[in-house]
Amino acid sequence: MSTAGQEAIDLARKAGLKLDPWQQHVLRVAMGEKPDGNWAAGEVCVNIPRQNGKGAIIEARVLWGLFIGGEQEILLSAHEFKTTTNTMKRIERLIRGCPDLLKRVKAFHKTVGREGIELHDDAAGKGRSLKYIARSRGSGRGFTSNCVIFDECMILGDDAMAALAPTSDAVDNSQLWYLGSAGIGAPSQQMGRLRRRALEAIESGVPDPVLAYMEWSVDPHVAECPAGCDQHDDIASVEALLKANPAVGYRLQVEKSMHRRLTMGDALYARERLGVGEYPSDVADTWQVIGEDAWRALAAADSSPSDPVAFAIDMTPERSHAAIGVAGEWRGGTHVEVVDHRPGTGWILDRAADLHEKWKPRCWVIDAGGPAGSLIAPLEERLGIKVVQPKARDVAVSCGQFYDAVSEQELSHLDQAPLATALAGAQQRPLGDAWAWARRIVSVDISPLVTVTLAKWGLTVEVEEPEEAPNLW
Repeated sequence: MSTAGQEAIDLARKAGLKLDPWQQHVLRVAMGEKPDGNWAAGEVCVNIPRQNGKGAIIEARVLWGLFIGGEQEILLSAHEFKTTTNTMKRIERLIRGCPDLLKRVKAFHKTVGREGIELHDDAAGKGRSLKYIARSRGSGRGFTSNCVIFDECMILGDDAMAALAPTSDAVDNSQLWYLGSAGIGAPSQQMGRLRRRALEAIESGVPDPVLAYMEWSVDPHVAECPAGCDQHDDIASVEALLKANPAVGYRLQVEKSMHRRLTMGDALYARERLGVGEYPSDVADTWQVIGEDAWRALAAADSSPSDPVAFAIDMTPERSHAAIGVAGEWRGGTHVEVVDHRPGTGWILDRAADLHEKWKPRCWVIDAGGPAGSLIAPLEERLGIKVVQPKARDVAVSCGQFYDAVSEQELSHLDQAPLATALAGAQQRPLGDAWAWARRIVSVDISPLVTVTLAKWGLTVEVEEPEEAPNLW
């Protein structure tokens, strides 16, 4: 695949802007071209901690669009107009420092409301311009643009998106660029959408048809991490700083950057320097399958399983978290409980061995077709048992039984947060003429729900009894 990124890099250098290796990489990827010459990515998102130099990428992209790419109109906006003004000054300074570019400029407009750069008409009589746009419900309406650049996109509301994004819809081969740092909650709605699209593409193995998403961040340890966890990042480490900040050694210093953790505390340091963001969901209709009120009504503080019990194991498709659930009889109905729910997978076999020794369950259940299927053989070897493996129709039956037990108020639980979160984020996926559990969005972990559903089914399934040793006396 060819790329116009190298042209942008070379032009920036000619104008006195020397780009870091990571900035050059972004431009080469984001400005990749299909065989027909159109952009491979109609949308580009760069999510990187502050002070790494994302502004230089904007400047290089704008210069290319004005002086090489033939883009007739480029719109640039930021959450605060002073940020846009600073970018405007930097771009003007680059142009004024390069006579070959400056002679093509007709005017630098600085009148309030008309800020921008206008070039002389080209040989075809077409002009080119860069316009700096304040973000509001109406700004940008009436424009037709080849490229829209949203700086500070961690604060980008639907009003601004509705006003600015459609300006490129009537232009062939247009691009939308989003650049910002870690999400800060509700204002990061649009960045959350872009990030979910990227994660869904990774999970499904099917690339997003129009999005190039690039993020520098860490995945920090959480309270549930066991000692020696190697699947998450220590925010106090140099390795975490280097992982999230490609500008270290260029414009960021290791010692000074790490001292900011002392200044800001762990949470702010993780967000501002390590890219650990909070990204809201725009899906409002949670609790789609089982209503929250119906579920909460079944909570009982004294609920507990009695023999016989069944255990089940499940994990997320990306293997980031896993859960063990149990089901047992209680007061004429069924008690379900999440016994354990932690990041990673290395803890599961040891925990299962402890539970098996203590409870002597009638069975362990794992869906062989699910992510936890890889645990069946080692679990059987460790426990000396035969793991029950439901077929597709059994999975559907288990979900139906769970749903019916809730509807008939024949199920009790402890109102555990992991289970409630899973139910709030779960939806149905078709399975033959029935259905099974599915995640509504990629960030939801439904493994706790899957485990208790399968464990409940395991209470009544036929189990292969272990062979007794022959009596030699």
